[in-house]
Amino acid sequence: MPVDLNECTGIFSLTGMKLSADYILELKIFSTFAKAFFTKKISSTYFLINCMTTYITILRGINVGGHKSIKMEALRQMFTRLGFLNVQTYIQSGNVIFQNPEITDTQLLENKIKNKISENFGFEISVLVLTLNDLENVVENNPFLSDNTKDPAYLHITFFSSLPEKAFVDKINAENYNADEFVCSRKNIYLYCPNGYGKTKLTNTFLETKLKVAATTRNWKTVNELVVLAEKLSE
Repeated sequence: MPVDLNECTGIFSLTGMKLSADYILELKIFSTFAKAFFTKKISSTYFLINCMTTYITILRGINVGGHKSIKMEALRQMFTRLGFLNVQTYIQSGNVIFQNPEITDTQLLENKIKNKISENFGFEISVLVLTLNDLENVVENNPFLSDNTKDPAYLHITFFSSLPEKAFVDKINAENYNADEFVCSRKNIYLYCPNGYGKTKLTNTFLETKLKVAATTRNWKTVNELVVLAEKLSE
């Protein structure tokens, strides 16, 4: 059961110390959960689950044309051995949802996963890690959703490993891509490819070459399914 933070009053009596309001709030939250845990007002399961962040990992270029093959069961086992909890995979293209009991920077997680994949499977790939909140924001801000003439079946999102330089983005904005449309948004590009993604010029390789960042793409259905699965895990 949730703990009312209003009950925190009086837990800390700090004198002679100047602490920020945010820091004091963090202390109150921690002390409240700790007090509830040790007095058995909440279970250890509740305490653990509600202190975890849900992440989505997107791998680049596995299980394509028989190259860089990874079985999903082996991938789930690897993530579990890394100490991640509630590991799930979605389809064979390399989408992993998991929870981590530690507050960890996504770039540190990316390096940890990338190194383990290289060690276990013998090849290197690009790894992108987003929080559930990150992915929800990406979905909510898709500029093509407001256009009823756009068929969602032709929507894709390309995710970048880092923020591309504006000069590189300006260059691709100046080129012609026939019927294909795109909108750059910081660390991702929203794509609309009415003739199919297989026929577009805006591939991962093209964007990586032009923008000098690693890129990996998922279709709109997959992105939304990952959000749904991650949200269920976070309930």
